[in-house]
Amino acid sequence: MSTLTMKQDRQITKRQAQRRENFQQGLILLSLLALLFLTLVPIILMLFFSLKDNGQIYGRFWAAPNPIRFENYPTGYEAMKGYIVNSVTFAGVSVLLVVFLASLSGYVFARLRFPFRETIYLGILALLMIPGVLTLIPSFVLVSQLGIINTPWALILPWTSGGQVFGILLCRTFFATLPQELFDSGRIDGASEIQLYYKIAVPLSWPIIVTVAIMHLVASYNDFIWPLLTISNSDIQVVSVGLTEFTSQYGITDWGPRMAAYTVATVPLLILFMFGMRYYIRGITSGAVKA
Repeated sequence: MSTLTMKQDRQITKRQAQRRENFQQGLILLSLLALLFLTLVPIILMLFFSLKDNGQIYGRFWAAPNPIRFENYPTGYEAMKGYIVNSVTFAGVSVLLVVFLASLSGYVFARLRFPFRETIYLGILALLMIPGVLTLIPSFVLVSQLGIINTPWALILPWTSGGQVFGILLCRTFFATLPQELFDSGRIDGASEIQLYYKIAVPLSWPIIVTVAIMHLVASYNDFIWPLLTISNSDIQVVSVGLTEFTSQYGITDWGPRMAAYTVATVPLLILFMFGMRYYIRGITSGAVKA
C-alpha cells in the first residue's frame, strides 16, 4: 500500500511539474509574441499609411485605405531610385573590400605565428570600445585633407576601415576552428600561404564571410550621419539622407508617398536577407560564437 501511494505521489508531482513547465513556456511564448507585435507595429503602420493620402490619414487615421492609393509607390520609387542605386553601389564596393581584407587578416591571426600576434590582435579589438561618434570629427578632417569630400570615396573608404575590426574578429574566430590537418597537408603538397587562404580557408568559410558581408552592408546602407556630413551633391547621395530630401521636396505632410518611399528603400535589404539568411544563421551559430 505504501509503495502504491509513493507511485501516486510521484505521478502527481510529475504532473504538477509538467503543468508548471507548460505555464512557464506559455508565459515565454506570450512575451515573445508581444515583443514581436511591438516590433511589427511600425512596419504595419508604414505599409498601411503608404496606401493612403493625407486626407485619409488625418481624417480616418485607423480606417482602411479607401480608395487605395497605389500611385504613391511609383512616386516614391521615382524619388528614391537614384539614392538606392548609390547606396547599393557604394556599400557593395565597401563590402567587397571589407570581406577581402577582414578574411585575409583573420587568416593571418588565426593560422600564422609571428611575434606580438596576440598583442596586435588585442589592440585591434580594443578599437571596438571606441564609440564611433568620437571619431566623427577626426574622420571628417582626414577625408577633407585628402580632398575626397563630396565624392564616393568619402563614403567607401571610411565604411571599409570602420568594418574591419568586427570582420577580423569573426573571421579569425571562424578560421581558428578549421581542422589544422587540412593546412598541414596543403603545405606538404607545396601550397603557399596565399594558396592555403583562397583554396582551403575561404571555400570552407562561406557562412562567416556572408555573415560579415550582410552585417556590413546593412550598417553601411543605413548610415545617416556620415553621408549627411560628407556628401552635399544629391547625384551621389545615399538612401538614408535621400529620404529626408524626399520629404523636403514634396512637403513634410505628404505622408503617403513618404511612407511608400520608406517601403521601397527597404526592398534591397529584404532581398539580401532572403538569399543570404541561410549562410548568415550558419555563420552566427558556428564560428561567431566559438572561442
